[in-house]
Amino acid sequence: MRGAPCSNAAVYIRFQSPTAGKRGVHTGVFGLMNLLGRAGRLTAREEQDWRVGNDWFDAAYPDPSVSDPTVYDEHLNPLATAWFRTSATHLLERVPRCLEILAAHDVACKRVEVEDPGRIIYEDDVQIVVVPHDPRATTSFHPSR
Repeated sequence: MRGAPCSNAAVYIRFQSPTAGKRGVHTGVFGLMNLLGRAGRLTAREEQDWRVGNDWFDAAYPDPSVSDPTVYDEHLNPLATAWFRTSATHLLERVPRCLEILAAHDVACKRVEVEDPGRIIYEDDVQIVVVPHDPRATTSFHPSR
């Protein structure tokens, strides 16, 4: 059937703020956690979990900006966002603790799943980084399914 969505298309997952920041990007779960941590708003236990979690995630998967320093460049890719591949279950399993901490501080973070989050500018086996297909876009927003 022409024009119908492909039923075996990949789905990508992102946890992000429901509102865009001043640059138009909906801050992701790790950015939201870093904002709380750097502001000194976490309890001692939450801060320990945040620091241990950051170290674990840093070791568990590649930082896209190491292989391509321009991927998050504010001038070249101002609306770049990272998305998990659904196959990255070992990473996705650790996100709920971040969501618990954010919720305890009334910081909204929603799960978004889409088949086409944008134009891929970086990819590896667990994630992609995309920019909107429309170069005139002013926000990184992607509606949830």
